[in-house]
Amino acid sequence: MSEGESVKRTPPRIKAGQVARLLKPERPDYNYLREIFRHLRKSLAVKVVTTPRKLPYVPTEDEIKRYYETVWKGGNIRHLLVIKTFLYTGARVGELVNIKLDDVDLDKCRIRVGDGRGGRSVPFPETFKVALAVHMENMRRRGASHLFVSTWGGPYSERGIRKVMESYMKKAGLKRSISPLKLRHFLLTWMKKRGVDDAHIQPYSGHSSMRSLEVYSKLAIEDAQEGYDKVIKEFPV
Repeated sequence: MSEGESVKRTPPRIKAGQVARLLKPERPDYNYLREIFRHLRKSLAVKVVTTPRKLPYVPTEDEIKRYYETVWKGGNIRHLLVIKTFLYTGARVGELVNIKLDDVDLDKCRIRVGDGRGGRSVPFPETFKVALAVHMENMRRRGASHLFVSTWGGPYSERGIRKVMESYMKKAGLKRSISPLKLRHFLLTWMKKRGVDDAHIQPYSGHSSMRSLEVYSKLAIEDAQEGYDKVIKEFPV
């Protein structure tokens, strides 16, 4: 067949039905089918085409400073502490709304986030301790069990947190959104740029399944916090 000449192909759905009728008597499972198609690709010299993974957008230091300054000028201390907790710990939004007062260890400057297999301790700067302690005392006086509660007294919802963050993004005049995930990306990228080793980032990022970090999954939080403490003093906010 000459180059550029079109190939007449059976529609995929019909071809799948033909293959299914051929294989049905053998009652194939997933692994068997996977091996069949692996050998088929090899026999037909079909190359596996992968789509390059698009890197997530990470805010710049200037954007983070501008955003933080807007939150600061807003005068809502609770909102300020929420944003700082995101920035300092890299917690996911679902983790932050579920942090309880008992999860905060002021002596060791750590917060327990997540639960089950995904639970982990993450550090925060010692300079954040006093503000966090005052806030926690206020929460206890209100009879709250969670670290952050809304004006009506219940724990924040993920939607509520995102709505608050979006309002500050608009007030700051930023073109790109600043979400909890973006703050998480900023912190982890910032630490990496400052030379913090994957071994020190992993226990604290929660990325235990990442190949580049898997070997370090057993590293103690004490070691991870040591690397964190060395660079966090230079954090932009």
